Amino acid sequence: MMPIRVLLPGGVLLSALMLLGGCAGVVNRASQRLADSLTAGVLDQDDVELARDGIPSWLLLVDGVIHGDPENTGALLAGSRLYGAYAGGFVDDPARAKRLSARSFDYARRATCITAAALCKQIDAPFEPFQAEVARSRDAAMLYALAAAWAGRIQANSDDWKAIADIPKVQALLDRVVAIAPGHAQGEPYMYLGVLATLRPASLGGKPEEGKADFEKALALSGGRNQMVRVLYAQHYARLVFDQELHDRLLDEVLATDPHAPGLTLINTLAQQRARRLLESGKDFF
Repeated sequence: MMPIRVLLPGGVLLSALMLLGGCAGVVNRASQRLADSLTAGVLDQDDVELARDGIPSWLLLVDGVIHGDPENTGALLAGSRLYGAYAGGFVDDPARAKRLSARSFDYARRATCITAAALCKQIDAPFEPFQAEVARSRDAAMLYALAAAWAGRIQANSDDWKAIADIPKVQALLDRVVAIAPGHAQGEPYMYLGVLATLRPASLGGKPEEGKADFEKALALSGGRNQMVRVLYAQHYARLVFDQELHDRLLDEVLATDPHAPGLTLINTLAQQRARRLLESGKDFF
């Protein structure tokens, strides 16, 4: 892991350290801007190896911001998103992925507890009271942040039935997001819903056609710019129903599209890498 001073010009590092040690009011506003800028900078990166090497230092910096300003929900949500993106996109070691996704979920949960105390109290409750509290919330951004971090933690702990048992809660959060803000995050909630609906074939309780509709909505709401939607559409729906023509078309579209898009460049570049692997493995799958 590269030390922060290697990745940041000296003046920027000094400013960051001063930021973490400044007065409370200034730190709150400035650390919020710093967290937002870090997140945007990472997500707009098109060099996967640079992102892989550099993100750990950014994570440590965001950790420092949160340590100095633990009630800053913006910093908590930025940390949650960065930890989730790093764990899901770059970490192959299962034990490490579990630790990092747990940090992502912890930050999202802490932000929820600050802004939505009633929902916070129901996170570990049985499904019914949790769902009832979710239905009362109108904060789409908070609900989605919690859902995305929770989904990442479940993915990292897919060998743990206790973690898998939380899938209905993630579904409830996502259903509420699309109910109150259908276009939130350029359709990403629909992408997650598509994956959840296609985890199992119809014969085992899955809802592949609902999943297909969710993926199509996600594509439409992103204007076709989020290439990870196409990758997951091919991986989870097209393979589930053995539709090779759709599978290959979606992945070819990913590879033919310029990955550069505001807030999506890194995820699109990763999507292209995954698309190549899926096309290759598809030769044996179909």
